[in-house]
Amino acid sequence: MSRLSLDFYKQDAITVAEKLLGKILVRTWEDGTTSRYLITETEAYLGEEDLACHASKGRTLRTEVMYGDGGHIYVYLIYGMYWMLNLVTGTVGHPEAVLIRGLDNIIGSGKVGRELKIDKSFYGDDLWVSSRIWIEDAPEALHIIPAVRIGIDYAGEEWKNKLWRFILDKHI
Repeated sequence: MSRLSLDFYKQDAITVAEKLLGKILVRTWEDGTTSRYLITETEAYLGEEDLACHASKGRTLRTEVMYGDGGHIYVYLIYGMYWMLNLVTGTVGHPEAVLIRGLDNIIGSGKVGRELKIDKSFYGDDLWVSSRIWIEDAPEALHIIPAVRIGIDYAGEEWKNKLWRFILDKHI
């Protein structure tokens, strides 16, 4: 399979979050081996107006990569131990990203980060040219379950109840 084009990531986060389901995340390890994972769950974060999005607090050193072109990696640490893997989407000046919440039988964004050995060094990686992580195309997922995003009560009723989490229904 071929890598997803940069144009793919220039779409809005909601569209990309849905379309990523069923695609293949590829991780090359330090010893030269490669692992492939089916993307099974994502969450969309749609810019400064989305109070659950880190960019809602404005442009900072932490969120800087989100203000660039889609197709780069945005990582951040939670609870001092879990690195969250996000793919920047959209165009310059419109900070959007998709959180990878599930791969194959790995459920939970913290577990995804641990499985992939994500750390701060991934911040800003370009998915088109990275030699250690990228996304490969695969047939479009046909059975998707929309759901509310997890762990964002702080964003208020409107934003926490958006159906911007997407789950690949593998039971159909």
